[in-house]
Amino acid sequence: MLDATASRFRPFEVVSKVRESTTITSFRLAPLERQHWLSFEPGQFLTIRVPDRNGGHVLRNYTVSSSPREEGTYRITVKRETAPTQDVPEGLSSCWLHDEIEPGAVVEIDPPRGAFKLDSTSSRPVVLLSGGVGLTPTVSMLDVLARESDRPVWFIHACDSAAVHALRAEVENLAALRPGITLHFCYRFAESSDLEAALCQSSGFLTRATLQSLLPLDDYDIYMCGPPPFMQALYRILTDLGVRKERIAYEFFGPASLLSETAPATARPALTRTAEPTTGDDGVHLVLQKSGRILAWDGTSGSILAFLEAQGIEPEFSCRAGVCGTCEQGLVSGEVDYFEEPLEEMPDGRVLLCCTRPKSSIVLDL
Repeated sequence: MLDATASRFRPFEVVSKVRESTTITSFRLAPLERQHWLSFEPGQFLTIRVPDRNGGHVLRNYTVSSSPREEGTYRITVKRETAPTQDVPEGLSSCWLHDEIEPGAVVEIDPPRGAFKLDSTSSRPVVLLSGGVGLTPTVSMLDVLARESDRPVWFIHACDSAAVHALRAEVENLAALRPGITLHFCYRFAESSDLEAALCQSSGFLTRATLQSLLPLDDYDIYMCGPPPFMQALYRILTDLGVRKERIAYEFFGPASLLSETAPATARPALTRTAEPTTGDDGVHLVLQKSGRILAWDGTSGSILAFLEAQGIEPEFSCRAGVCGTCEQGLVSGEVDYFEEPLEEMPDGRVLLCCTRPKSSIVLDL
Protein backbone atom coordinates (compact mmCIF):
# COMPACT_ATOMS: atom_id res chain seq x y z
CA MET A 1 0.00 0.00 0.00
CA LEU A 2 1.40 3.40 -0.96
CA ASP A 3 1.95 6.07 1.66
CA ALA A 4 -0.14 9.23 1.95
CA THR A 5 2.15 11.27 -0.27
CA ALA A 6 2.08 8.80 -3.15
CA SER A 7 -1.04 10.35 -4.67
CA ARG A 8 0.89 13.58 -5.26
CA PHE A 9 3.54 11.80 -7.32
CA ARG A 10 3.21 10.97 -10.99
CA PRO A 11 4.88 8.22 -13.07
CA PHE A 12 7.62 9.32 -15.46
CA GLU A 13 9.53 7.11 -17.87
CA VAL A 14 13.30 7.34 -18.17
CA VAL A 15 13.67 7.96 -21.91
CA SER A 16 17.45 8.35 -21.96
CA LYS A 17 20.49 7.86 -19.75
CA VAL A 18 23.64 9.75 -20.74
CA ARG A 19 27.07 9.50 -19.12
CA GLU A 20 28.32 13.08 -18.68
CA SER A 21 31.63 12.30 -16.91
CA THR A 22 33.27 9.51 -14.96
CA THR A 23 30.98 10.21 -11.99
CA ILE A 24 27.96 12.09 -13.37
CA THR A 25 25.04 10.82 -15.45
CA SER A 26 21.97 12.56 -16.86
CA PHE A 27 18.48 11.05 -16.93
CA ARG A 28 15.75 12.37 -19.21
CA LEU A 29 12.24 11.89 -17.77
CA ALA A 30 8.95 12.01 -19.70
CA PRO A 31 5.47 11.72 -18.12
CA LEU A 32 3.34 8.71 -18.95
CA GLU A 33 0.47 11.20 -19.27
CA ARG A 34 1.50 14.43 -20.97
CA GLN A 35 -0.55 16.71 -18.71
CA HIS A 36 1.66 15.71 -15.78
CA TRP A 37 4.57 17.72 -17.22
CA LEU A 38 4.49 21.16 -15.62
CA SER A 39 6.60 24.17 -16.50
CA PHE A 40 9.46 25.14 -14.23
CA GLU A 41 11.86 27.99 -13.64
CA PRO A 42 15.62 27.48 -13.99
CA GLY A 43 17.04 26.47 -10.63
CA GLN A 44 14.03 24.50 -9.38
CA PHE A 45 14.15 20.81 -8.45
CA LEU A 46 12.10 17.60 -8.64
CA THR A 47 11.39 15.28 -5.72
CA ILE A 48 11.77 11.58 -6.53
CA ARG A 49 10.51 8.59 -4.55
CA VAL A 50 13.45 6.23 -4.14
CA PRO A 51 13.05 2.67 -2.77
CA ASP A 52 15.01 2.16 0.42
CA ARG A 53 16.67 -0.97 1.77
CA ASN A 54 13.72 -1.77 4.05
CA GLY A 55 10.99 -2.06 1.45
CA GLY A 56 9.80 1.53 1.85
CA HIS A 57 10.67 4.79 0.13
CA VAL A 58 12.74 7.88 0.78
CA LEU A 59 12.45 11.25 -0.92
CA ARG A 60 15.36 12.84 -2.77
CA ASN A 61 15.59 16.20 -4.54
CA TYR A 62 17.36 16.68 -7.89
CA THR A 63 17.65 19.98 -9.72
CA VAL A 64 16.32 20.13 -13.27
CA SER A 65 19.40 20.68 -15.44
CA SER A 66 17.55 21.02 -18.75
CA SER A 67 16.18 24.15 -20.34
CA PRO A 68 12.63 25.31 -19.54
CA ARG A 69 12.21 25.55 -23.33
CA GLU A 70 12.32 21.75 -23.59
CA GLU A 71 8.68 21.16 -22.88
CA GLY A 72 7.45 17.65 -22.18
CA THR A 73 10.54 16.28 -20.42
CA TYR A 74 12.85 17.02 -17.50
CA ARG A 75 16.53 16.22 -17.27
CA ILE A 76 18.25 15.56 -13.96
CA THR A 77 22.03 15.24 -13.75
CA VAL A 78 23.25 13.11 -10.86
CA LYS A 79 26.65 12.37 -9.34
CA ARG A 80 27.20 8.82 -8.13
CA GLU A 81 28.05 9.22 -4.45
CA THR A 82 30.48 6.46 -3.59
CA ALA A 83 31.31 5.62 0.00
CA PRO A 84 34.48 7.35 1.25
CA THR A 85 35.22 4.39 3.57
CA GLN A 86 33.93 0.86 4.06
CA ASP A 87 32.17 2.00 7.23
CA VAL A 88 29.96 4.46 5.34
CA PRO A 89 27.23 3.25 2.94
CA GLU A 90 27.13 4.47 -0.63
CA GLY A 91 24.59 7.08 -1.64
CA LEU A 92 21.22 5.31 -1.66
CA SER A 93 19.47 7.31 -4.35
CA SER A 94 22.43 8.15 -6.59
CA CYS A 95 23.59 4.53 -6.72
CA TRP A 96 20.02 3.37 -7.41
CA LEU A 97 19.79 5.74 -10.35
CA HIS A 98 23.25 4.95 -11.71
CA ASP A 99 23.24 1.18 -11.15
CA GLU A 100 19.62 0.09 -11.52
CA ILE A 101 17.72 2.64 -13.59
CA GLU A 102 17.87 2.23 -17.38
CA PRO A 103 15.78 3.69 -20.23
CA GLY A 104 12.26 2.30 -20.01
CA ALA A 105 12.19 2.33 -16.21
CA VAL A 106 9.41 4.28 -14.51
CA VAL A 107 10.06 6.57 -11.55
CA GLU A 108 7.63 8.63 -9.48
CA ILE A 109 8.20 12.37 -9.14
CA ASP A 110 6.56 15.40 -7.60
CA PRO A 111 6.35 18.55 -9.79
CA PRO A 112 9.13 21.18 -9.81
CA ARG A 113 9.45 23.45 -6.80
CA GLY A 114 12.03 25.52 -4.93
CA ALA A 115 12.86 29.17 -4.31
CA PHE A 116 16.37 29.06 -5.78
CA LYS A 117 15.56 30.34 -9.25
CA LEU A 118 16.67 32.94 -11.75
CA ASP A 119 15.23 36.42 -11.26
CA SER A 120 14.19 37.24 -14.82
CA THR A 121 12.97 40.71 -13.81
CA SER A 122 16.47 41.92 -12.90
CA SER A 123 18.73 43.68 -15.41
CA ARG A 124 21.91 43.32 -13.35
CA PRO A 125 24.93 41.34 -14.63
CA VAL A 126 24.87 37.71 -13.50
CA VAL A 127 27.55 35.51 -11.94
CA LEU A 128 26.83 31.77 -11.99
CA LEU A 129 29.15 30.02 -9.51
CA SER A 130 29.17 26.25 -9.18
CA GLY A 131 31.25 23.44 -7.76
CA GLY A 132 31.06 19.83 -8.95
CA VAL A 133 27.55 18.62 -9.71
CA GLY A 134 26.30 21.95 -8.33
CA LEU A 135 26.38 23.19 -11.91
CA THR A 136 22.96 21.63 -12.61
CA PRO A 137 20.90 24.76 -11.78
CA THR A 138 23.44 27.15 -13.28
CA VAL A 139 23.38 25.36 -16.65
CA SER A 140 19.60 25.72 -16.80
CA MET A 141 19.94 29.39 -15.85
CA LEU A 142 22.65 29.92 -18.48
CA ASP A 143 20.35 28.52 -21.17
CA VAL A 144 17.71 31.16 -20.41
CA LEU A 145 20.24 33.97 -20.07
CA ALA A 146 21.96 33.07 -23.34
CA ARG A 147 18.74 32.86 -25.36
CA GLU A 148 16.42 35.38 -23.76
CA SER A 149 18.63 38.11 -22.28
CA ASP A 150 21.49 40.46 -23.12
CA ARG A 151 22.70 40.67 -19.52
CA PRO A 152 26.46 40.13 -19.06
CA VAL A 153 27.09 36.65 -17.62
CA TRP A 154 30.10 35.05 -15.95
CA PHE A 155 29.80 31.26 -15.74
CA ILE A 156 32.43 30.09 -13.24
CA HIS A 157 32.71 26.37 -12.53
CA ALA A 158 35.10 24.45 -10.30
CA CYS A 159 35.63 20.68 -10.26
CA ASP A 160 38.43 18.21 -9.62
CA SER A 161 39.52 17.44 -13.18
CA ALA A 162 38.57 17.13 -16.83
CA ALA A 163 37.44 13.56 -16.18
CA VAL A 164 34.65 14.67 -13.87
CA HIS A 165 33.73 17.89 -15.70
CA ALA A 166 30.10 17.42 -16.80
CA LEU A 167 28.06 19.29 -19.43
CA ARG A 168 31.14 21.15 -20.71
CA ALA A 169 30.16 21.09 -24.41
CA GLU A 170 26.62 22.23 -23.61
CA VAL A 171 27.91 25.20 -21.61
CA GLU A 172 30.37 26.17 -24.35
CA ASN A 173 27.65 25.99 -27.00
CA LEU A 174 25.37 28.23 -24.94
CA ALA A 175 28.17 30.75 -24.39
CA ALA A 176 28.76 30.88 -28.13
CA LEU A 177 25.17 31.96 -28.84
CA ARG A 178 25.88 35.62 -28.14
CA PRO A 179 28.56 38.02 -26.91
CA GLY A 180 28.72 38.98 -23.26
CA ILE A 181 29.08 35.49 -21.75
CA THR A 182 32.40 34.67 -20.10
CA LEU A 183 33.38 31.12 -19.10
CA HIS A 184 35.97 30.19 -16.49
CA PHE A 185 36.73 26.60 -15.49
CA CYS A 186 38.95 25.82 -12.50
CA TYR A 187 40.31 22.28 -12.01
CA ARG A 188 41.48 21.43 -8.52
CA PHE A 189 43.92 18.81 -9.85
CA ALA A 190 44.67 20.26 -13.27
CA GLU A 191 47.34 18.68 -15.45
CA SER A 192 49.70 20.95 -17.35
CA SER A 193 48.10 19.63 -20.53
CA ASP A 194 44.69 20.82 -19.31
CA LEU A 195 45.95 24.39 -19.07
CA GLU A 196 47.82 24.17 -22.37
CA ALA A 197 44.71 22.87 -24.16
CA ALA A 198 42.56 25.52 -22.43
CA LEU A 199 40.38 22.83 -20.86
CA CYS A 200 40.56 25.01 -17.75
CA GLN A 201 41.66 28.56 -17.06
CA SER A 202 42.95 28.10 -13.48
CA SER A 203 43.98 25.32 -11.12
CA GLY A 204 43.68 24.58 -7.43
CA PHE A 205 40.84 26.38 -5.69
CA LEU A 206 38.86 29.39 -6.82
CA THR A 207 40.50 32.32 -5.05
CA ARG A 208 39.78 35.92 -4.26
CA ALA A 209 42.45 36.94 -6.79
CA THR A 210 40.79 34.86 -9.52
CA LEU A 211 37.39 36.44 -8.94
CA GLN A 212 38.89 39.93 -8.78
CA SER A 213 40.65 39.37 -12.09
CA LEU A 214 37.46 38.11 -13.73
CA LEU A 215 34.83 40.49 -12.41
CA PRO A 216 34.91 44.25 -12.95
CA LEU A 217 33.42 46.41 -10.23
CA ASP A 218 29.65 46.18 -10.58
CA ASP A 219 26.43 45.27 -8.80
CA TYR A 220 25.87 41.60 -9.65
CA ASP A 221 23.19 38.99 -9.12
CA ILE A 222 25.14 35.95 -7.94
CA TYR A 223 23.77 32.39 -8.00
CA MET A 224 25.86 29.80 -6.17
CA CYS A 225 25.56 26.03 -5.77
CA GLY A 226 28.04 23.36 -4.75
CA PRO A 227 29.42 21.27 -1.88
CA PRO A 228 29.35 22.92 1.59
CA PRO A 229 33.12 23.68 1.75
CA PHE A 230 32.95 25.31 -1.69
CA MET A 231 29.92 27.36 -0.67
CA GLN A 232 31.50 28.49 2.59
CA ALA A 233 34.74 29.55 0.91
CA LEU A 234 33.07 31.42 -1.95
CA TYR A 235 30.51 33.10 0.30
CA ARG A 236 33.32 34.43 2.49
CA ILE A 237 35.32 35.64 -0.53
CA LEU A 238 32.32 37.38 -2.07
CA THR A 239 31.28 39.16 1.11
CA ASP A 240 34.90 40.17 1.79
CA LEU A 241 34.93 41.71 -1.68
CA GLY A 242 31.96 43.84 -0.68
CA VAL A 243 29.18 41.90 -2.43
CA ARG A 244 25.91 42.56 -0.62
CA LYS A 245 24.51 39.43 0.99
CA GLU A 246 21.08 40.02 -0.52
CA ARG A 247 22.67 39.75 -3.98
CA ILE A 248 23.90 36.20 -3.30
CA ALA A 249 21.31 33.49 -3.97
CA TYR A 250 22.31 29.96 -3.11
CA GLU A 251 21.08 26.39 -2.95
CA PHE A 252 22.28 25.11 0.40
CA PHE A 253 20.77 22.26 2.43
CA GLY A 254 21.82 23.39 5.89
CA PRO A 255 21.52 26.38 8.25
CA ALA A 256 22.33 29.62 6.47
CA SER A 257 24.73 30.53 9.27
CA LEU A 258 27.03 27.71 8.15
CA LEU A 259 28.02 29.81 5.15
CA SER A 260 29.69 32.32 7.42
CA GLU A 261 31.66 32.18 10.63
CA THR A 262 29.74 35.22 11.81
CA ALA A 263 26.01 35.81 12.15
CA PRO A 264 24.11 36.83 9.00
CA ALA A 265 24.09 40.55 8.28
CA THR A 266 20.30 40.58 8.55
CA ALA A 267 20.44 39.39 12.15
CA ARG A 268 19.28 41.86 14.77
CA PRO A 269 18.87 41.63 18.53
CA ALA A 270 15.63 39.87 19.37
CA LEU A 271 13.21 41.32 21.89
CA THR A 272 13.04 38.96 24.88
CA ARG A 273 10.36 39.23 27.52
CA THR A 274 9.94 37.25 30.67
CA ALA A 275 6.25 38.01 31.04
CA GLU A 276 3.53 35.70 29.72
CA PRO A 277 3.82 36.02 25.91
CA THR A 278 1.04 37.94 24.19
CA THR A 279 0.99 39.21 20.64
CA GLY A 280 -0.37 42.68 21.36
CA ASP A 281 -1.79 44.95 18.69
CA ASP A 282 1.32 46.83 17.54
CA GLY A 283 2.16 44.73 14.49
CA VAL A 284 2.81 41.09 13.61
CA HIS A 285 4.87 39.15 16.14
CA LEU A 286 6.22 35.62 16.41
CA VAL A 287 5.95 34.30 19.95
CA LEU A 288 8.15 31.33 20.89
CA GLN A 289 6.11 29.68 23.61
CA LYS A 290 8.81 27.53 25.23
CA SER A 291 11.39 30.29 25.54
CA GLY A 292 8.98 33.18 26.05
CA ARG A 293 10.68 35.22 23.31
CA ILE A 294 8.60 37.66 21.26
CA LEU A 295 10.01 38.66 17.88
CA ALA A 296 8.71 41.49 15.72
CA TRP A 297 8.19 40.20 12.17
CA ASP A 298 10.32 42.32 9.81
CA GLY A 299 8.22 41.78 6.68
CA THR A 300 11.32 41.23 4.54
CA SER A 301 12.25 37.63 5.33
CA GLY A 302 11.35 35.05 2.73
CA SER A 303 9.89 32.62 5.24
CA ILE A 304 9.39 32.08 8.96
CA LEU A 305 12.42 29.78 8.87
CA ALA A 306 14.62 32.46 7.29
CA PHE A 307 13.39 35.01 9.82
CA LEU A 308 14.21 32.76 12.77
CA GLU A 309 17.66 32.05 11.33
CA ALA A 310 18.29 35.79 11.08
CA GLN A 311 17.59 36.00 14.82
CA GLY A 312 20.17 33.33 15.56
CA ILE A 313 17.54 30.61 16.04
CA GLU A 314 18.12 27.45 14.00
CA PRO A 315 15.19 25.01 13.94
CA GLU A 316 15.84 21.67 12.28
CA PHE A 317 15.23 21.58 8.54
CA SER A 318 16.58 20.08 5.35
CA CYS A 319 14.95 20.92 2.02
CA ARG A 320 13.63 24.48 2.56
CA ALA A 321 10.84 23.73 0.07
CA GLY A 322 8.01 21.96 1.89
CA VAL A 323 9.15 18.47 0.91
CA CYS A 324 10.88 16.72 3.80
CA GLY A 325 8.77 17.88 6.76
CA THR A 326 11.85 18.33 8.96
CA CYS A 327 10.95 21.91 9.92
CA GLU A 328 7.39 21.04 11.03
CA GLN A 329 6.46 22.80 14.27
CA GLY A 330 3.44 23.21 16.47
CA LEU A 331 1.29 26.27 15.69
CA VAL A 332 -0.36 27.19 18.99
CA SER A 333 -2.33 30.13 17.61
CA GLY A 334 -2.48 32.53 14.69
CA GLU A 335 -2.56 32.07 10.92
CA VAL A 336 0.14 31.54 8.31
CA ASP A 337 0.23 31.82 4.53
CA TYR A 338 1.81 29.05 2.44
CA PHE A 339 3.71 30.49 -0.53
CA GLU A 340 4.86 26.96 -1.52
CA GLU A 341 2.39 24.10 -1.33
CA PRO A 342 3.77 21.45 1.04
CA LEU A 343 4.17 17.90 -0.20
CA GLU A 344 1.82 16.67 2.53
CA GLU A 345 -1.19 18.53 3.89
CA MET A 346 -0.47 19.93 7.32
CA PRO A 347 -2.91 18.99 10.10
CA ASP A 348 -4.46 21.69 12.25
CA GLY A 349 -2.02 23.01 14.80
CA ARG A 350 1.08 22.20 12.73
CA VAL A 351 3.10 24.36 10.34
CA LEU A 352 6.10 24.06 8.04
CA LEU A 353 8.45 26.95 8.75
CA CYS A 354 10.31 26.86 5.43
CA CYS A 355 7.41 27.73 3.14
CA THR A 356 5.20 30.00 5.24
CA ARG A 357 4.91 33.61 6.32
CA PRO A 358 2.68 34.86 9.15
CA LYS A 359 -0.73 36.31 8.21
CA SER A 360 -1.21 37.44 11.80
CA SER A 361 0.75 37.29 15.02
CA ILE A 362 1.44 33.65 15.76
CA VAL A 363 2.56 31.52 18.69
CA LEU A 364 4.94 28.66 17.88
CA ASP A 365 5.69 25.66 20.07
CA LEU A 366 9.39 26.56 20.13
